[in-house]
Amino acid sequence: MQPHPNVRAVQEALAGADARDGAGDPSVVRLLPEAVHTAAAAAQALGVEVGAIANSLVFEADGDPLLVLTSGAHRVDTAGLAASIGITRLRRATPDFVREHTGQVIGGVAPLGHPRPLRTLVDTALAAYDEVWAAGGVPQAVFPTTYADLLRITSGTPAEVA
Repeated sequence: MQPHPNVRAVQEALAGADARDGAGDPSVVRLLPEAVHTAAAAAQALGVEVGAIANSLVFEADGDPLLVLTSGAHRVDTAGLAASIGITRLRRATPDFVREHTGQVIGGVAPLGHPRPLRTLVDTALAAYDEVWAAGGVPQAVFPTTYADLLRITSGTPAEVA
């Protein structure tokens, strides 16, 4: 069975960026038996702490997409984050907005593999983990990487988001 086109796009982006997991091996997208729509479900399926899950949250920031990769252990403080990055209006994006800018659906949005690069903020809380897990383009796909690689492969900016 061929992988979903989004999974292929994410795996190609990971390979092209020479992304690595916590052991230093190439990052590989894994398909889980069932979709994991929450950080808690992903952590349970992988046997890791919920904080090691990098949630990909898309926001509409003054009309532009903003990808926030946050630790599954906490929620984004939208008012504080907006103030810290100089955004007047920051709100969760609609499913259509997410799909338009990422080519992916909520619950499976990967940090990369989008039609165009997105401005990306990466939660500094993820630095506490030797390995973090992110969505792989569909709700049942995930991949391991490191905080440093997550910053590098997304051209992300470290940020306190909670």
